[in-house]
Amino acid sequence: MVNQATKAPLLAVNNLNIRFPSVHGAVHAVRDVSFTMGREKVAIVGESGSGKSQTGRAILGLSPGQVSADSLIFDGIDLQRLSSKAYREIRGKRISMVMQDPKYSLNPVMSIGKQMIEACQIQMKVSKKQALARCMQMLEAVRIRQPQRVFKAYPHEVSGGMGQRIMIAMMLLSSPDLLIADEPTSALDVTVQLQILAIMDDLVQDTGMGLILISHDLPLVASFCDRILVMYAGRIVEELDASKLDQAQHPYTRGLLSCLPSHATKGQPLATLERQDSWLDEALENRGLRV
Repeated sequence: MVNQATKAPLLAVNNLNIRFPSVHGAVHAVRDVSFTMGREKVAIVGESGSGKSQTGRAILGLSPGQVSADSLIFDGIDLQRLSSKAYREIRGKRISMVMQDPKYSLNPVMSIGKQMIEACQIQMKVSKKQALARCMQMLEAVRIRQPQRVFKAYPHEVSGGMGQRIMIAMMLLSSPDLLIADEPTSALDVTVQLQILAIMDDLVQDTGMGLILISHDLPLVASFCDRILVMYAGRIVEELDASKLDQAQHPYTRGLLSCLPSHATKGQPLATLERQDSWLDEALENRGLRV
């Protein structure tokens, strides 16, 4: 596949930093993160706490930390210069985000249909009748059987996989140009994981949108995405084509791969990842961020 990031970028992030104040001083959660992407599927992978989710939230303007960047450009728009009102016009309409666990994102005291119609009317400025038709269309698009029944249900009445499909449908109501999916399959069994990924793949192909998939599952993103960004301690330490994951050079990426169970390691203790402080310095030098 042609690397679309070399064409007109849909998103260009240059030296993104996120800090959180604490009693012991600022915690630097994301450090000098830079990447560009087109209308493609890009994965951001790494351990918990590596800065993956905060990077996605910063793009949406939802990070609770202190965000700074040399530039943060979406489809020619400088996101850092937007007013709160202008950002709200983009958030949800042109950039959407599917959170990790639907039970924390859906309102437990509102029916699914009421939540979807409300979101549709706010984003698309349409009548209730038009919103209803669009919601049904999107529930069918994410392969939900009997959408009328699901429409009347409450979040606690659906399974985790069904809830995740509902969240994807809700985030795609306005046909966004960029979808950020934060661990959309981490709480699901393998069969449902594949179904959710297949749905997202079809939607990317049909609508031509860009997708950022945040995950810790290396084999999964290698089979699904076009490119992979590997994050360690808030920095991108390696970037490579997904099809070439087995050719990764950075010791952190190699260490993650060696920790995965396989038939070859059946019955044997899994390898333990031994981190090195030099990895951070190497990451900066490789990306031209340190002289």
